[in-house]
Amino acid sequence: MALARVERLTYSYPGAARPALADVSLEIHPGELVCLLGSSGSGKSTLLRALAGLVPHFHGGSFSGRVEVAGRETRSVKPSDLAGSIAIAFQDPEDQVVFTGVEHEVAFGLENLGVPPAEIHERAVEALERLGASQLAGRRTQDLSAGELQRVCVASALALRPSLLLLDEPTSQLDPEAAEGLLDLLTALGCAVVLSEQRPALPLERCDRIVFLEEGRVAVDAPQAEGLSWLAANHPAFLAHESVQVEAEVDGNPVCSVQGASHAYGDRVVVVPDIELRRGEVVALTGANGSGKTTLAKLATGLLGPAAGRVDLRGRASYLSQDPGRYVVAERADEEVGLGVDGDLDRAHRALRIVGLAGYGDRHPRDLSSGERERLGLASVLVTEPDLLVLDEPTRGVDPERKLELAALLRSQAADRATLVVTHDLVFAADVADRVVSIEPLREPVRA
Repeated sequence: MALARVERLTYSYPGAARPALADVSLEIHPGELVCLLGSSGSGKSTLLRALAGLVPHFHGGSFSGRVEVAGRETRSVKPSDLAGSIAIAFQDPEDQVVFTGVEHEVAFGLENLGVPPAEIHERAVEALERLGASQLAGRRTQDLSAGELQRVCVASALALRPSLLLLDEPTSQLDPEAAEGLLDLLTALGCAVVLSEQRPALPLERCDRIVFLEEGRVAVDAPQAEGLSWLAANHPAFLAHESVQVEAEVDGNPVCSVQGASHAYGDRVVVVPDIELRRGEVVALTGANGSGKTTLAKLATGLLGPAAGRVDLRGRASYLSQDPGRYVVAERADEEVGLGVDGDLDRAHRALRIVGLAGYGDRHPRDLSSGERERLGLASVLVTEPDLLVLDEPTRGVDPERKLELAALLRSQAADRATLVVTHDLVFAADVADRVVSIEPLREPVRA
């Protein structure tokens, strides 16, 4: 018997020109792991929200068809009424966090469900332990790295012990070891899991079924082996695995050098490794969550000042943050991109075209999908023609086919600048970089 059933679901967000989902039908059975794939903007997040009852209750819009979970039709009950059966971890963990303390954050959902107080602490600690994040229990959420915060949000969902667990790109900011640990855990949970991913190698190895969406419609819904064959014939980029990185020698002039540098966050001092970035090369910066990658990136661009050591920057730097959608200020995509070039919309439209967003100039940035907003952010930094380009997790929310296009774009422009890419996506790192610099896990924090 199906745990969840979607029947001919068609849904449009308020004011949208076309449906986000069109005539979607599928079933989710107890205990199965479903890998939900598709290009950016294909409707994956919307389908997860529909299964959680957030569509249409929270988002409004036009809804037809039927979604039933655990015997209840989602339009007839509130999302909060489904909370005991369903748990969801959203694409952007920054927008999900409520509390400043990690353990309080994980316990929050349990308190809302009326779990006996004596059980709440035990279940919160257990969930963090299962995610390999027990060391974060006493930390403040605002002090966590993006990957650490993502693990906390997944732990919050696991603590609810749902029958149906919905995860929207849960490994997008996890280092490879943490991502593999999470996927191993999901296969052992026993509940039904629907997992949307743009780093699909690990879930494809472990899933029971593959569902692929194209423009809001189900293109394939098949068991693992059949689904893999369909991907190989139709979307082979989704099957890419990490390849061996061959370092290339680049003789360009140094644009930025970081030596003996550190930065103080209150009384916590993060020491970063030395690095030199030369014009003409693309460097991928990898390492465990919380190892100091973003600190190094911000020191290199001058967004942070060194507490010790030296940072030499020759020329102009541009930095793309991990979640550029959080910093949108304009009402139109072209105006957002034009901010960095004194409102020059001709240059803005050229930059939008380069990143595959031609014709999107009049769209509101917040109406774009996560992957489209990531490309909008990329256009906003490319348009400034910097000497140093730093991209912090630029493939977050970007499908594998777009990642190949992004790698080709950065390679084609490599001679114009020095490029530093902070990433956990080792497939992308191998495609784009001349060399890979890996930061070792951060030592016990230095106290100032």
